[in-house]
Amino acid sequence: MMLKEECFFLGTIVSKYSFKGEILAKLDTDSPETYLNMDSLLIETSQGLVPYFIDHSQLHKSSLLRVKFEGVDSENEAEALLKKDLFLPLNMLPPLKGNQFYYHEITGFTAVDQFNKEIGEIKNINESGPQALFVINADGTEILIPVHDNFIKELDRERKKIYLNLPEGLLDIFK
Repeated sequence: MMLKEECFFLGTIVSKYSFKGEILAKLDTDSPETYLNMDSLLIETSQGLVPYFIDHSQLHKSSLLRVKFEGVDSENEAEALLKKDLFLPLNMLPPLKGNQFYYHEITGFTAVDQFNKEIGEIKNINESGPQALFVINADGTEILIPVHDNFIKELDRERKKIYLNLPEGLLDIFK
């Protein structure tokens, strides 16, 4: 069984589609067509993430994915899947380029400010508030910096560094 930490949220099953057991899923992505040719999806159940194999899938009204799972052959069986969340393993995320990144991918990166001074290591991204925050460990001090396009100058995947351009005085509050 896959752990949720090894997966990313793909979307939610929003409705039944046909008497043959098809469902419609709303995907949390700007490009649902990326996920058309999948063999399987992980569905979150009370037992954890369970793989369901896909018979066929197609886009429905451009933003929804219409899916027929193997072994789900009636409306009743499809009904049991309604409102359930869909996940995929992290390695199935399409790679991002340039300064775009997935939150899980920069854990362990070193944050560097505009004066080329190392701030510390990114422990994780805190998404609990209205604004996502880099949680940075600076010699034992926890520094929180908003994840904002304006602050991100450059992402260096090879050297595992993220270069930030921070407003003056932002780091002083943590001293």
